[in-house]
Amino acid sequence: MTSVIIAAHNEEGVIRACLDALSVQTGIDGPLDIVVSANACTDATVDIARAGGATVVDRPLSGKAAALNAGEHVAHGFPRIYLDADIVVPQNAIAELVAALARPGGVLAAVPRRKLNTRGRPWLVRAYFSINERLPAFTDGLFGRGIIALSSEGRARFEQFPELVADDLFLDSLFSVEEKVTVPTLEVVVEAPFTTADLMRRLVRVRRGNSEMREAARAGEVESSVRTSDKRAWLRVVAREPRLIVAAIPYVAITLVASRRARRTASSVDWGRDESTRERSTASGEDN
Repeated sequence: MTSVIIAAHNEEGVIRACLDALSVQTGIDGPLDIVVSANACTDATVDIARAGGATVVDRPLSGKAAALNAGEHVAHGFPRIYLDADIVVPQNAIAELVAALARPGGVLAAVPRRKLNTRGRPWLVRAYFSINERLPAFTDGLFGRGIIALSSEGRARFEQFPELVADDLFLDSLFSVEEKVTVPTLEVVVEAPFTTADLMRRLVRVRRGNSEMREAARAGEVESSVRTSDKRAWLRVVAREPRLIVAAIPYVAITLVASRRARRTASSVDWGRDESTRERSTASGEDN
């Protein structure tokens, strides 16, 4: 039985769609073991998750790493899939990820391709992601997709999630390029932030998490090999597609500002996420 762990903090606007997508999965052997680990929820997340048939862990304290670890305590199946509550997976997603892990060749971690939805976003957000989505890190990394599948051998690489912001970067750091695979026939839609301010908040969180992860690795607090930051990757993107030079200007500016703000931000284990996509999902549900 495959286990799916969803860490959730005030996800009432998106959790139902996430669970509905899991309930109609095709090509899987038996039911899924779905665990929603709710942390410090003050909305209807817990009630919706229970009504959707998930096993629910309801904790009063916040923190995504703690939520994932609490979910691990009650999950009992493999492969193990970590899914963000705002991701709606295709009907064949679980089957394709499980199949990718079962193929010979030593693959321990699998993810889908990422498709960014930037429709209706301001030009600065669209410009940023026109560069970002072409960076090499998003072709061979596990992060930025909202879903990661590990085999039992892959899960054995670590004891528990450390108290770090970047849980997906932590998982990515545990495996070599040969041990990770992006399933080319599987794609998930990731919603881009709806405003430039929301984009900035998301990037500050990401950069703070990356820095925190590298510091933990240097201090020996986590046993992993964190990928180095390629600060010139955007230049190679523009060299291949010169038409993107205009988009590169706000990309570089936004990146620099986010990096500076991240350095001034105190370390935190709070969720620190972009709320705009969740708020829009809630509003859409109210309009229907």
